[in-house]
Amino acid sequence: MFFELIEQLYSIFTPFRVFGYLTFRSAFAALTTLLICFIFGSKIIEYLKRLKIGQSIRQDGPATHLMKSGTPTMGGILIIMSVVIAMLFWGNLKNPAVWITLSAFVLFGAIGFIDDYLKVKKHNSEGLPAWAKLIGQFAVAITIVLVIYFSGGEEITALYIPFFKEPVLDMGWWWIPFAVLLVVGESNAVNFSDGLDGLLAGLLIIVFLTLAALTYISGRFDFSTYLGIPHIPEAAELTVFCLAAAGACVGFLWFNAHPAEVFMGDVGSLSLGGVIAVISLITKKEILILVIGGVFVLEIASVIIQVASYKLRKKRVFKMAPLHHHYELMGWSETKTVIRFWILGGLFAIIALSTLKIQ
Repeated sequence: MFFELIEQLYSIFTPFRVFGYLTFRSAFAALTTLLICFIFGSKIIEYLKRLKIGQSIRQDGPATHLMKSGTPTMGGILIIMSVVIAMLFWGNLKNPAVWITLSAFVLFGAIGFIDDYLKVKKHNSEGLPAWAKLIGQFAVAITIVLVIYFSGGEEITALYIPFFKEPVLDMGWWWIPFAVLLVVGESNAVNFSDGLDGLLAGLLIIVFLTLAALTYISGRFDFSTYLGIPHIPEAAELTVFCLAAAGACVGFLWFNAHPAEVFMGDVGSLSLGGVIAVISLITKKEILILVIGGVFVLEIASVIIQVASYKLRKKRVFKMAPLHHHYELMGWSETKTVIRFWILGGLFAIIALSTLKIQ
């Protein structure tokens, strides 16, 4: 809204043009979400406490986590609220990619909200039944993917992989189920990575900063041509969203750092995981996102391996899944586990960005 207003003022006062620059708006979107989290974070936490919206802890988890029972959850509402406000203020709302991204963000957040609400209501760690949650995720994913498919250009079904400049194949309509599985899988992978104070927020900051660089480069013809990656003009505006999300995660981390005053909940993890995948679809980074979010891949892989091994062999591969709990039970402190996973997340981001030049 502010962007459209400023556009009309260019002719009156030329210096106003700075507010239209993508880099300026992206930076101030991050600052906006950060300030919203700082200003309203404590108030929202107190409100959640008054409503007795506390986290229920798994009884089979690490014993050190039992003391966290009752900590306010559903803090992801703060992230969603701040990002939506920042995008309405600084984003170019004429760009369809913005609306696709915001829609996915809010809809996945709604599924997470219902799941969190049921957990609080039942006073246990079981919210929506797994089948109901998956139906909701698939419904949202199919809707978003179909919108991208029918509104995208000729290359929307082309599959690019790291280290190759040209697409390896045109998936045709097979791109639709592939994209749906990617969105649902990424949403759940991020959800599984939420389990330690500050772990997911820190990883998401790294991921969104990396995606901000990719959306900016993809949206510029000169940069994308030089690097030999798909030029997607509408993707540039998603830089505003990515930096807004990064700023919101930084603001949330202020309250979520150990010992956490509030947890993100599924309302935050499902929404952020889903929107990461959607951005990767729009920017044609469907495979590269698996490298950028390498820690998320390891986390969900550990769960799949653990479940499959127990069902087939009646033996567990890890002391506990997801992976971060395995290292806790090996003797790593919570803070050490979080910081080491952040370092791993940073390494994955560096590897992902390096593929832009090594191809």
